[in-house]
Amino acid sequence: MIQKSLLGLLIAASCVPAMAADWSTTELQYQIGNLKQQPFGPDADDKSTTSIYTLQHASGWKYGDNFFFIDYSDWKDSQRRRDWYGEGYFNFSLGKISGRDLSLGPVKDIGLVMGINAGGDSKVRKYLPGVQLALDVPGAAFFNTLITAYIDDSTGVAGGGAPKESNSWMLDTAWAFPFSAGSHDFSLEGHLEYIGSRENEFGDKVKAHVLAQPQLRYDLGKTLFNDPRRLFVGIEYQYWHNKYGGSVTESAVQGLAVWRF
Repeated sequence: MIQKSLLGLLIAASCVPAMAADWSTTELQYQIGNLKQQPFGPDADDKSTTSIYTLQHASGWKYGDNFFFIDYSDWKDSQRRRDWYGEGYFNFSLGKISGRDLSLGPVKDIGLVMGINAGGDSKVRKYLPGVQLALDVPGAAFFNTLITAYIDDSTGVAGGGAPKESNSWMLDTAWAFPFSAGSHDFSLEGHLEYIGSRENEFGDKVKAHVLAQPQLRYDLGKTLFNDPRRLFVGIEYQYWHNKYGGSVTESAVQGLAVWRF
């Protein structure tokens, strides 16, 4: 019940500012690929055909911007399994709040961020307070870097979830580079994150991980229906070194379809 309430709070908090948004983008994504769903123990390298349904939202408003996504995963190993995972980030722009130009070199703006990560079966809950740097990168629709704490507030094994962990920190960069080839439109977008090492409640080391998830999108809606920036197809490449803090490295290509509202 705690995790379900948290999920509802994440959606509600993200949508409230969007009612008076300067801009807003909401997407439904579908991905399919072979992923390592049990990266611990003797079956760590086993792959399962996994479908991931994602609701993703980004919006800007008077004092900043918001971003959240919720993944619902469906796969089968020894049995049919389903789970959800979500992240939300709420950025308060110091430039917008102060009414001043805070640009310095490649930095366009600085923001104060509060992030939250939550998982279903794992009962994981993390808080990520920190700063966001909006960078001026040629050709980019956006290029943002987050530097945050990674504070654990999970229920732990006693609560029926994954082991509780000590606190750490995160560095995450997200980007989007739209480009065209003749009359065809594409976008290269995604993120790259690093989360530092920590210990779980049993004293075991949880390794630092690197997760990269770039997407290459093709604007199929423009080509077929003359309705640009609505329907996309493409691929997502996932590289995850020390997946979930273990010793497994994953490299996988997934098919991708996106419907933008």
